[in-house]
Amino acid sequence: MSKLFKLIIAAAGGFIAGILLAPKSGKETRDDLKAKAEEAKSKAKVKADQLKDVANDSKQTLKKSTDTASKEAVAFGRSAKATAEKIAAEAAELGGEARTRASRVAADAKKTAETIQKDAEKRLK
Repeated sequence: MSKLFKLIIAAAGGFIAGILLAPKSGKETRDDLKAKAEEAKSKAKVKADQLKDVANDSKQTLKKSTDTASKEAVAFGRSAKATAEKIAAEAAELGGEARTRASRVAADAKKTAETIQKDAEKRLK
């Protein structure tokens, strides 16, 4: 057994022995026991009410925290979606620009090839 448990048993035994060996009449002892029981009941009720208040406060705090976290998650999702849409639009725009430039380079390359071919044909004649 732990020391604390032994101490509690010893204290309870001492309390009971003190009550039984006290120089009071049985009625007085019963009245004292009843008063102590009522006092303990009253204290237990006060503590239970305090515990209930703490539990309610904790519940409200937790609810507020989860509401805040939920709102932040929704806002983050919206922001991520908007960013993704913006990136997709920019990628499409850059893709179009790349196609246009590639077409220009291809056209320039074709013209250059044609010019080289014509120059080569002139020199070979």
